[in-house]
Order: sequence, then structure tokens, then C-alpha cells
Amino acid sequence: MECWLRPNYRVVLLGMVLPTSLLVVGLVIASGTLSTSHSVRIVGWGLAGAACCLLAFLLWNARLPRLAYWDGHLLVYLGATQPIRVPVQYVECFFLGRAPSTLKDRAGSDIESQTVVVRLAQSAGQWDRRDVKTTLGSWCDSYITIRGMWCEPLSIQRVNELNRRLAEVHRQLQSESGV
Repeated sequence: MECWLRPNYRVVLLGMVLPTSLLVVGLVIASGTLSTSHSVRIVGWGLAGAACCLLAFLLWNARLPRLAYWDGHLLVYLGATQPIRVPVQYVECFFLGRAPSTLKDRAGSDIESQTVVVRLAQSAGQWDRRDVKTTLGSWCDSYITIRGMWCEPLSIQRVNELNRRLAEVHRQLQSESGV
């Protein structure tokens, strides 16, 4: 699998602050330095175990890209741990966009963030719409929008790299098929 767009590791690290804190608190409680009660120590081990599970879940999800390429398919990770596999011949281009994020400013207005938009061929009606996790992006009318806050930093250069790689893949597939 070739990663085309990585997740935002800064957000993942920020999300690890609370579970790491709970792990430390759980280990302190389990060590018996605060109480010698056996039941309190069991609670500490339980808290530490739950924190470890949450940290493992965050680390597992951090390894998943937002977009990847494998075996003629664009793999779109906007939800579960399993990607949506779009045949790459239906992917026309990538472009940089802006859309409301899931965050609000102090006045309660939507904060805009950069996005990567994947345009799919209109002729590929079966790829017109998919249900995805709305905090990560959206997928409707043959456009996949990936919110920038959940992926690596976006720029016009990064989007140009995606388009360059897409063009290479399209050329390779055409030469293999003899068209």
C-alpha cells in the first residue's frame, strides 16, 4: 500500500494526553502509594488497563492514512478501519478547498479549514455517494471532501503532488492495458 495522504499526527498526540494521564494515575493507584486497600489497587489496575486500551486504539488508527493507493484502487479512510476502495480510473483529480470544520469560534460561528477534494468521474454513478464519518469529511455528488484538520498539513504543493502521482498511475494503467 502506498500512502498518499497521512493523518494529522499532532491531533493524535493531543488525543493521547488524557489516556496517558489516566495511565499514570492508574499506575500510581495500583502501586499502593496512595492506599494499601486491595480493592483500591484493583481499581487502579483497571484504570491503567482501560487507558492502555484507549492508547492502543489511538495508535492503531494513527497508522491509517486518509488516502492510499493499492492495486488499482484509491483507498479512502473516512470512517471505519476498513477503507472504501475506489477504482483509480474513476478518480479525475485532487484540488485544495475550504469548508466549515466541526469546530466553532467564540461567537458560535463555524471555523473554516482547508480541505482536499477528490473529484470522481460523473460516469461512475456507483461512486456518487458514500456514508463516511462527518468529522473526517463528506462524500456526495461524486466529490470526496477530506477535512484538513484530520490529515497532514495541506498546501497547493501537496495537492499538486497528489495530482502528479495520480497522473503517473493513470499512465501506468493505460500502458498495462495497451490503450
